[in-house]
Amino acid sequence: MNTEHPNAYNPREVEPAAQADWRARDAYRVVEDRSKKKFYACSMLPYPSGKLHMGHVRNYTINDMLARHLRMNGYNVLMPMGWDAFGLPAENAALKNRVPPAQWTYDNIAYMKKQMQAMGLAIDWSREVATCDPSYYKWNQWLFLKMLEKGIAYRKTQVVNWDPVDQTVLANEQVIDGRGWRTGAPVEKREIPGYYLKITDYADELLDQVQHHLPGWPERVRLMQENWIGKSEGVRFAFRHDIRDAGGQLIQDGKLYVFTTRADTIMGVTFCAVAPEHPLAQHAAAGNAALAAFIEDCKKGGTTEAELALKEKEGQPTGLFVTHPLTGDQVEVWVGNYVLMSYGDGAVMGVPAHDERDFAFAKKYGLPIRQVVAVEGENYSTDAWAEWYADKQRGITINSGRYDGLRYKEAVDAIAAALAALGLGEKKTTWRLRDWGISRQRYWGTPIPIIHCHECGPVPVPEQDLPVVLPLDCVPDGSGNPLNKRADFLNVACPKCGKPAQRETDTMDTFVDSSWYFMRYCDPTNEQQMVAGGAQYWMPVDQYIGGIEHAILHLLYARFWTKVMRDLGLVTVDEPFTKLLTQGMVLNHIYSRRTDKGGVEYFWPQEVENQYDEHGKIVGAKLKQDGSPIDYGGVGTMSKSKNNGVDPQDLIDTYGADTARLFVMFASPPEQTLEWNDAGVEGAHRFLRRVWNYAQTHREQIGEVLPEGLAAELIYAAAPADVKKLRREVHKLLQQASYDYERMQYNTVVSACMKLLNTLEGFDAQQHPDRHYASWAVHEAVGILLRVLYPACPHLTHALWQQLGYTAQYGDLLDAPWPHVDEAALVQDEIELMLQVNGKLRGAVTVPASADKAAIEAAALASPDFVKFAEGKPVKKVVIVPGRLVNVVV
Repeated sequence: MNTEHPNAYNPREVEPAAQADWRARDAYRVVEDRSKKKFYACSMLPYPSGKLHMGHVRNYTINDMLARHLRMNGYNVLMPMGWDAFGLPAENAALKNRVPPAQWTYDNIAYMKKQMQAMGLAIDWSREVATCDPSYYKWNQWLFLKMLEKGIAYRKTQVVNWDPVDQTVLANEQVIDGRGWRTGAPVEKREIPGYYLKITDYADELLDQVQHHLPGWPERVRLMQENWIGKSEGVRFAFRHDIRDAGGQLIQDGKLYVFTTRADTIMGVTFCAVAPEHPLAQHAAAGNAALAAFIEDCKKGGTTEAELALKEKEGQPTGLFVTHPLTGDQVEVWVGNYVLMSYGDGAVMGVPAHDERDFAFAKKYGLPIRQVVAVEGENYSTDAWAEWYADKQRGITINSGRYDGLRYKEAVDAIAAALAALGLGEKKTTWRLRDWGISRQRYWGTPIPIIHCHECGPVPVPEQDLPVVLPLDCVPDGSGNPLNKRADFLNVACPKCGKPAQRETDTMDTFVDSSWYFMRYCDPTNEQQMVAGGAQYWMPVDQYIGGIEHAILHLLYARFWTKVMRDLGLVTVDEPFTKLLTQGMVLNHIYSRRTDKGGVEYFWPQEVENQYDEHGKIVGAKLKQDGSPIDYGGVGTMSKSKNNGVDPQDLIDTYGADTARLFVMFASPPEQTLEWNDAGVEGAHRFLRRVWNYAQTHREQIGEVLPEGLAAELIYAAAPADVKKLRREVHKLLQQASYDYERMQYNTVVSACMKLLNTLEGFDAQQHPDRHYASWAVHEAVGILLRVLYPACPHLTHALWQQLGYTAQYGDLLDAPWPHVDEAALVQDEIELMLQVNGKLRGAVTVPASADKAAIEAAALASPDFVKFAEGKPVKKVVIVPGRLVNVVV
């Protein structure tokens, strides 16, 4: 039934009308109401880059479906939105376009908000926040000062990337092959003072709660958090040495300390590696030009553990030796580019036989490899690394003198005791987690509220002077932080002594902004308090939704920030997010070819024609324009740079927001990747047209309401069999859809809607001999379909709900009660059983649902299909599988 109705579906009319109605009634404004169950559904706030992308559409539609469904179930639901508005991209855009970051940011916010509203999202815009607004970042500054008072915030020197031409600090992502991204100048490592937050004080609690108290989080996210916090129990011990500085003093008191979780392998140490900044490395480099050059080279590029993990492991010998604490052997010291001074003691013991990284390093530089752990049944070889070389569970120590034959824990305990007896070591717990450095030498961020006075040192800005307001008219020109050139911002009197002083020009890491915005949504206009009664009512967030790329730092910092606010008496929750959903990426096909100059040119999917193999798999493509061949690169994340993105606005303009929403929900479960499919989008639009056409064609039947005062159960008891069958199918699908809503499996919810429409279209209500029963059942079924479909497609369902008269019966669709499954409708009067003769399917037999074994057997033997295939042979046995089949053996 795809015939277009004269009153055809037109989303360009339907959607603006629905949105105008919602705006006029302020339908999505939410207030605290303790008479209702609260539910806080929050999506990660977007960076105002200029346009929504399909990942945004998917994320926010998931949230919207959740919020609308719960509201129909009687919950008081909060779904807010804001803007993660500070950050480096705005400065880069300002540099390129010669406009202040503020102007670029606010223009983008306005456009993206308009796009969100066009999607029909049930957002309470009265709670909107922008992190670049002084009314928001005032509280960043206020809490920073509270942390400073408590000793959670502190100042120390930090290593940064310095561009000597631009005279500015660069983010790690701005360093490309050791050079500044803009100037191309070799980047230097410099130590400058900055502010840190003691997240390590909370390491134990952060780890314990992610391990044991967040069952609503995906297992892989909890594991990522656990690994990042990185609790390690091992042994810290020292290699003695007699290496002295130029003044004759022992360097580090003659002890090179390392930490290891594998003390059982200590007899396999064949070298030690130290960080380029380590005192022993610096001492050795003073008389070794090649080593000094290597150390300088190590200073280029990234400074984080993640970045160093991607670099090739390189090293240089120092010519220095330290003494093995148990054997007395001399152990060579190397400088390794993979050793971080900021982790542990800036040195590691090298056990190539049982550590994959050390094995590769030793093979590269010809260092000894000494096996000290064996596994029964395995043969060790230095030719290539094998996973079992690092096996703690099965390993037994060998070639280790008096420690031979011990298992991992026994060996660690014995060796730790021996090192302790020598005064050279002890068991220790270490953490991978490091304190959070929040100082950024950039303009577009929250000003750090500190004033530097020559007399008094760093002085906190008095609370009554907050916020320290960032000037909005600065235009970065690539020559350092523009705040350093703003006398009206920079020069100020010292709050303590009144003498001339200068403001801090560093701004806060933008992770600060996103660490508590979800709490500010609860009290967005409170000028007197960071959070108040709203946070007490709404927190914690019941469902948090966002990308897996934020699974570590953002979530970790938000958890830490929440605990600090708790300890300062601002909130009562321990954890900010009860449940977490990390939605999958949106993927599309990638097409490209090499240019004459060796570059890569990308093509839009609509510009190409695919070539397939005999299995229907894409093996190549050609340009539609001239038929020239191009390369097919498979599917990948949508990206402007690869010409494989889809502009949501184009989709909304062409098909309407409901089609876009329906497709991104139907194409894949929320947590899995979604592969873009133009045919799927068109299919989603066709389905909505069918829903619309069915409603228009059957308005007369839909308008007939069940008589008041009579129970549906009693009325339908006398209904014709096909009406009962229709209701049974509708309520079965409702039952499944309700279950899938609870699981947030929205792809199968959409599937249930499609099956509901198919069921309706397969029932001829207009020609039915019993018009009243047919109309009543269709009225009920369409009412169920519209409510089940509504969270995905709110505009179309809103229009039809009003047109078809359901508002008078149930009230506005926003708050219409969720339909209940009629258990009586699910009861079958008759059931159909498969009929087998000698194990082969030969037909079917219909029997009363209450039929006993004898009645089923009699019906089967009397059926025409049995008579035909039995060919008069006597019955030997009848096997009945209840509810499924009858097998007659002849």
